[in-house]
Amino acid sequence: MFCIVGFLYRLLALSIIMEKPPKEPEALMVKISLTAIMTALVTAATFMVRIPSPIGGYFNFGDVMIFIVALTFKSVIGGFAGGVGSAISDFIGYPMFVVPTLVIKGLEGFFAGFITNKKSAFRDVLAVAVAGCEMILGYLFAEAYILQMGWETALLEVPGNIVQVAIGGLVGIPIAYVVRKRLPEILK
Repeated sequence: MFCIVGFLYRLLALSIIMEKPPKEPEALMVKISLTAIMTALVTAATFMVRIPSPIGGYFNFGDVMIFIVALTFKSVIGGFAGGVGSAISDFIGYPMFVVPTLVIKGLEGFFAGFITNKKSAFRDVLAVAVAGCEMILGYLFAEAYILQMGWETALLEVPGNIVQVAIGGLVGIPIAYVVRKRLPEILK
């Protein structure tokens, strides 16, 4: 387990450096610390409310936190926090979803953070819509093919995932807007 955590830490540091090299060592530490905190918040939001679905997954409020993180910070932080935070939550109770969740939620956070320009409400809504479609389709294909549940069973999850994304966007966009206005420049 510690090997995995060490690998993820190195991957995170490398991705932050590659995205935009920090001018000061303190800036790198702030970004790594911020990413760790956001990852923990995504885990908590995903774990806090779990409403089981008919096929073995669950409805949760993790998308709210993923969208807040991705729309507030960079795509790398949104992707890392979304993927790792959600996967940690799945590890506790739903281990068959850990790997698909790591990829699907990671891409969801990355896409949302990449598409937003942090200035336009339209871009925020577009970011949530594109990232949400990726999440819905990602779980559909993962459940049908990777977890071999079949199309009929995987389609039962789609309405719950649509509601999860809608709630994530409706709550996450306004909170991200307020947080972006209040954050000091070093954290953006």
